[in-house]
Amino acid sequence: MPARATTTDGKGTRERILDASRRLFNEQGYARTTLAQIAAEVGIAEGNLWYHFRTKRDLVAALEAQVRKTSKELLSAYPSGGPLADDYVEVVLASMKQRFEHRFLLRDVREFSRRRQPIRRDPDMAASFAGLLDLLRRMKKEGMLRREPPVDLATLARSLFIVSRYWTDHLEEHEGLEVIGWEDQERGFRQHLAVLSPYLTSPARRALEAAAAAASLRFAEGGA
Repeated sequence: MPARATTTDGKGTRERILDASRRLFNEQGYARTTLAQIAAEVGIAEGNLWYHFRTKRDLVAALEAQVRKTSKELLSAYPSGGPLADDYVEVVLASMKQRFEHRFLLRDVREFSRRRQPIRRDPDMAASFAGLLDLLRRMKKEGMLRREPPVDLATLARSLFIVSRYWTDHLEEHEGLEVIGWEDQERGFRQHLAVLSPYLTSPARRALEAAAAAASLRFAEGGA
């Protein structure tokens, strides 16, 4: 078996191919991206790329597997044992960042999917929603939610999930942004908090805002 080529950043050829594929699929779209472009982006011959991935669909499958693995690891890490406000912010921001970094998977699914039937309910997305609902239930149990106005937690969770899930679509389709930075994503998180804020007690609101300020700095710097 050939030796595994690595670069100074410690990544092997396979990982570099996946990174380049994700960037190009996000920027250009799945249909407009070719294997030749991906190979050029990585700085390898197209034949070397074929050694790892024969088709674009193989690349999508590998990227999907990465996302599903990361999603499971994220959900399994909570509750962390720390403050609930920190857990809430970390889960929402990490989920938004992951969707942003793999936005082509949501946007271009009909182009690369081999299925002819309607798209079915995604189990990982369902698990993400269930995790958000569980966080809200914990917040209610710990007295972080106001008694008035009354709130149906499932309805609130659905509204919050929609904001986080479709924020990138809003930036592209409504605001017309072609280049989306972390500051744009952070605005989406602020929109998420704006929906939640009327139901929070004053101490809970302050705790979430403090946690958000600290977490946003880490995410902007590329940290986990």
